[in-house]
Amino acid sequence: SAGRQTKILYRAPRSHEWEALDHDRALDMIADRFLEARRRHWQDADERGNRVNRTLGVASLGGATIDNEENYLIKKLFSAAGAVQIENQARI
Repeated sequence: SAGRQTKILYRAPRSHEWEALDHDRALDMIADRFLEARRRHWQDADERGNRVNRTLGVASLGGATIDNEENYLIKKLFSAAGAVQIENQARI
């Protein structure tokens, strides 16, 4: 459709203007924020001293339109990153 958005738009905090981003910059911004949240909320051990190696700062919620293989890869990615809150609409 003629009204379809074809560029990635970003609005900086407290800004009133949107700026177009190229895909590489947008993906870098997402990766930086993901890694920062993971780093900031990383837990090596729980309150009893048990090793947990997890982050509570990152979560995933999948949708029913994603096929089984994609859900498997998303689960593996977020588990490898240390996330424990990984849910899927098809399971809820």
